[in-house]
Amino acid sequence: MKAFSIFNYVFSLIGAGLLAGAIYLYVDKQAFLEKAETTQGTVIEMIPKRSKDSTTYSPVVSFITKSGQTITYTSSVSSNPPSYDVGENVEIFYDPANPNDAEINGFVSLWLGVLILGGIGIVFFLIGSLGVLLRYLKNKKAQNLRETGKPIAAKFTQVQLNTNQTVNGRNPFLILSQWQDPKTDELYVFKSDSIWFDPTDFVKTDTIRVFIDPENPKDYVMDISFLPKLKN
Repeated sequence: MKAFSIFNYVFSLIGAGLLAGAIYLYVDKQAFLEKAETTQGTVIEMIPKRSKDSTTYSPVVSFITKSGQTITYTSSVSSNPPSYDVGENVEIFYDPANPNDAEINGFVSLWLGVLILGGIGIVFFLIGSLGVLLRYLKNKKAQNLRETGKPIAAKFTQVQLNTNQTVNGRNPFLILSQWQDPKTDELYVFKSDSIWFDPTDFVKTDTIRVFIDPENPKDYVMDISFLPKLKN
């Protein structure tokens, strides 16, 4: 089913988008810091921000620019417990061309947005790209077995519903077969890849072709190319 591929690609794209956003914020913040003036400000108020579960506090800072203009700035970052006390002096970065564009000189104030976007982006990108990578490696291994593996005729045993895998409330089917190694008398049970329709009526022979690694029959791929292609 294509759902897994779509899921992986969507997660990768979301992660890449969030990482791009984090990079943009970082570059924008660096550009701001390069042109910013610094001055001392005073925390004049802690504004409460209430949500359903908690209350956090944002500092309101008053500072005077080099041109003598008094600016009142409210930080977009809030916390509980409060990060500052009323009357506390803090260093302020501000844009001399637009003094209302200001930031408190603190790691959280300056870089929290970058860290949040970057962290979430990395998680999404790794989940998605890891799924894509694993699927690629699995397909690559299967293709290699089809080209260089030893074909054997394994006895068809049954069609089984795979209850360990569920997508959109559905379980895929598996074709099972078995083969006894004539050299060691060891019995191997082979399972097909997931099949998203009941293949029972399409299995018309007593044996199923399986490609195995002669050195390690546990590495195998079942040939189910005789099945029709599912179009929906």
